[in-house]
Amino acid sequence: MADNNKGCKITLYWLEQSRSHRILWLLEELQLKYELKTFKRRADKLAPAELKEIHPLGKSPLITIEAPGATKPLVLAESGAIMEYLVDHFGAARPTLVPQRYLADREGQVGGETEEWMRYRYFMHYVEGSLMPFLVMTLVNDSIRNAPPFFVRPITSIVASQVENQFLTRNVEGNLAFIEDQLHTAPDGGPFICGKELTAADILMSFAVIAVSGRMLKDKKNRDKYPLFAAYAKRLEEADGYKSAVKKIEEIDGKFSASM
Repeated sequence: MADNNKGCKITLYWLEQSRSHRILWLLEELQLKYELKTFKRRADKLAPAELKEIHPLGKSPLITIEAPGATKPLVLAESGAIMEYLVDHFGAARPTLVPQRYLADREGQVGGETEEWMRYRYFMHYVEGSLMPFLVMTLVNDSIRNAPPFFVRPITSIVASQVENQFLTRNVEGNLAFIEDQLHTAPDGGPFICGKELTAADILMSFAVIAVSGRMLKDKKNRDKYPLFAAYAKRLEEADGYKSAVKKIEEIDGKFSASM
C-alpha cells in the first residue's frame, strides 16, 4: 500500500455492528496505513467503557491522528466529520471520492456547483440526519417488543406494533422510496448516489443501506418494490474497498456482520 499518510500515524477504534466500518472502508479506499483496534459490544449492546478513554462520549467510530510536530494526537468523532477530515487531508489517492464542486465557467459562484457535488454535500448529512434516526428507532422498538418477560410481552408487543404501524413503517418506507428515486435520477445514470463514481457519500450511506437491505429486502416483494435500492446495497458490498475492510475484520475477529 502506498504511503499517503504524510507522516501521520492514524488509529481507528472500530466497534462491532456499528457505523465505524464505514471509516475502515474509507481508510482502505484512501490507501492509508493505520492501526486498527477492535472492540466488542457489552451484553447490553452498548460500547465498552474503554472508548471513553479516547472520547468522553465513548462511542465509535473514533480515530486519532498523530501528526508530525503536533504536541498531542488529534481525536475525531462522528462519521461525517471524520470522513470530511480524511478526504480533505488524504484524498489524493482517490480524488473522485469528492465530486468536482464547480462547473467550469462558474467557479466560486453561488449556484455554480455541479449536481454531483450538491448531491454529495446533501447525502453527507442526510444519512445521519434523516435516515439513521428511523432505523435506530426501529431497532429500539423491536427491543421493546421482545425484551420484557414473557408475561408482559403481549402488552409491549401491542405498543410496539402501534408505534411501528402509525409512525416508523411509513417513515422508513418514505426514505426507501426517496433513495430509490435518487438512484433513478442520479447523474449519468448512476450507478452511485452522486453519479457514475463512488464517493465518500456512498461510503457514509453504506451502513444504513446494507443494514436495511439485510433486514427489509430479504422479502422478494420488497426487493421488487425497491429494485435500485437493492442493487445499490449489493454494489456497495461488492466494492473492493468494502471487501478489503471486511477481510481486515475477519482476520482479527474471525467473522464480520453488517447488521445493526
